[in-house]
Amino acid sequence: MADSRTASKPKPQRRTGVREAAAQATRDSILKSATKVFAKYGYDGGSVEKISKAAKSYDRMIYYYFGSKEGLFIAVLEGIYQRMDDAEAAIALDASRPVEALTEVIRFVLGYYRKNPEFVTLLNTENLHKGRHISKSLRAREYSSRAVAIIEEILASGSAQGLFRRDLVARDIYLLIASTGYFYTSNRHTLTAFLGEPLESPEAVTHWEDFVIETVLRTVRADDIQDNTPPHDEDTTKWQKSQPAQSRARSS
Repeated sequence: MADSRTASKPKPQRRTGVREAAAQATRDSILKSATKVFAKYGYDGGSVEKISKAAKSYDRMIYYYFGSKEGLFIAVLEGIYQRMDDAEAAIALDASRPVEALTEVIRFVLGYYRKNPEFVTLLNTENLHKGRHISKSLRAREYSSRAVAIIEEILASGSAQGLFRRDLVARDIYLLIASTGYFYTSNRHTLTAFLGEPLESPEAVTHWEDFVIETVLRTVRADDIQDNTPPHDEDTTKWQKSQPAQSRARSS
């Protein structure tokens, strides 16, 4: 009879879950560090050495996970787009109240640019390279299509209620909103010097947000709805009840 003490013991199972978690942590650390380095030094100045040092990793790990410096930069761009997409998807929007929903989208976009300057800086860098890196991404269009789809749903609801024009293109409204938020944030330093006004002050930021909201709402509204029309018309009454008072930009 075999001694139980000498019986073969089961071999310990490989802790694949632990290794996978460690690998993911390393990859995430490299991505996080690369985002900061590329935002600070640009694509050309953001060397693999700087990134691996910031991530407390090794150059070879960058090549292992991302293949090349360009592959890492593309992953960084995809990451910043995904984070904005996730944040936008988390907004509670009610398309049946199109004026309020569109107002919330505008506030989100302008606020996101303002709170995430690295997003703007990295896009500036990629535009200097004429978009040659992001054009190789297979995921970039996923994020833009969702943003446009949200606006498309809001515009359709507003049109069905007689509040919005029927000839609107969601992509155009998306570009209008994005451009007003992006330009203000990306050029805030030079515009402050050029205009002699502190564009980063809370008052200036609020004023610009209100102005953009009113501008977009004026653009999308149905042609027969006029600001100076007395509220005897049903469509006008619906618009005035739907439009939040705080969205009217101050003219002073």
